[in-house]
Amino acid sequence: MLTASELCAQARSNVEEIDVHELNRKTADGVRVIDVREPAEYAAGHIHSAVNMPRGVLEMQLHQHPDVAGYDNALEKMAAEPLYLICRSGGRSALAAESLQRMGFDKVISVAGGMQAWDEAKYAQVTGQDDV
Repeated sequence: MLTASELCAQARSNVEEIDVHELNRKTADGVRVIDVREPAEYAAGHIHSAVNMPRGVLEMQLHQHPDVAGYDNALEKMAAEPLYLICRSGGRSALAAESLQRMGFDKVISVAGGMQAWDEAKYAQVTGQDDV
């Protein structure tokens, strides 16, 4: 039987990860970031460009992402560009990335260290639900 930590470590070994410094550089280019934390966590502080889609509903709601909502081929459109996933510490985002890979996404990247590392690096955050 695996512990949650072991499961997350296993997922991390199966997905691409970047650190928060690289993500911070990429956000200036307008990359797509999905914050997979729960709404209350997201509201407490998140990356300005991030869209909140909690881990528990990500696969079911991904086609509703504001960048692709309304397209018949929403998932294919979403999969055409890199997709960065972030959570609190990097565990949920690794699990989510692994799940999206199983759905056929090959450009999905988990952010190592998550919002904890983002906060420690003192990068900008916004609060509230609807800033994008």
